[in-house]
Amino acid sequence: MALLKRSSRSERDPEGRMPLMEHLRELRNRLLIAMGAVLVGIIIGWFFFDPVWQVLKAPYCETPQSTQLNGHCALTYSGIFQSFFITLKVSLMIGLVLACPVWLYQIWAFVTPALYRTEKRYSITFLGLAVPLFVLGAALAYIIMDTSLAILLGFSIDGTVATIGIDEYLDYVLIMLLIFGVSFELPLLLVFLNIIGILPHAAVKKHRRTVIFVMFVFGAVITPGGDPITMMALAAPMIILFFLAELVMYLRERRAPAGEDFSHLSDDEASPLAEDRAPTADDAPLDDDSGRNRDSGPNRSDEDSGSAR
Repeated sequence: MALLKRSSRSERDPEGRMPLMEHLRELRNRLLIAMGAVLVGIIIGWFFFDPVWQVLKAPYCETPQSTQLNGHCALTYSGIFQSFFITLKVSLMIGLVLACPVWLYQIWAFVTPALYRTEKRYSITFLGLAVPLFVLGAALAYIIMDTSLAILLGFSIDGTVATIGIDEYLDYVLIMLLIFGVSFELPLLLVFLNIIGILPHAAVKKHRRTVIFVMFVFGAVITPGGDPITMMALAAPMIILFFLAELVMYLRERRAPAGEDFSHLSDDEASPLAEDRAPTADDAPLDDDSGRNRDSGPNRSDEDSGSAR
């Protein structure tokens, strides 16, 4: 029975190591908390479905094709349960947004013990910037969505009526919001890779033209409609953010001290970023035999006392 007893916090490794089962238990508990918060958000979103749906439907209602069926802005659905699943999908989206502080904190709390103090400070900064950047990208997608829809629906053939399915339109909206939001995180990822030493500024500067070209190709391929307005609306802000990220990388490397190059360290050797205190005289390497500091000379106090004798 003693083998089944869970270890207490005091019995854990002083260096912070945990057995695999402890990691799995902690992961399970944090997933349950996150899922519970999302479930509460879904219930709240179910009651606020109508105002949220009016906001999501507004870009489509700005197009002339939205009133071709009955003179009013209308979308169609073909299945008996389709309207129920649409309501559930929108409620899930609302729940994820409302519960994001909880599940983001659970991710942060699960990963934090494996980080050094400096890395924790950087990760808090990145988390504080990631949320506004995602919101900014999603807001830009929402602003240009009516123009993008007008261009795409403008290719309709004469004598035809556009019957846009409600599920197809909702998927288009969610994809646009997600693509723009995630795309605005890419420059932040470049800065993060630079800080941890994986991506130097010299490499980014060398491939700058290639990166800009890839961003235009990415904007043309990843957007659902593929129209030039949406492509430019996605690529142009990404390029601006890329230049800002490159500037941050340049300024950071220019202000970095000369001794911050840790390329000579092995994979198992901790860098000075992991140190919690400044080195002192007691930290000097000791001689293997005598235990004295290697760089220290003979004890002058003993010599002086011996000569005085």
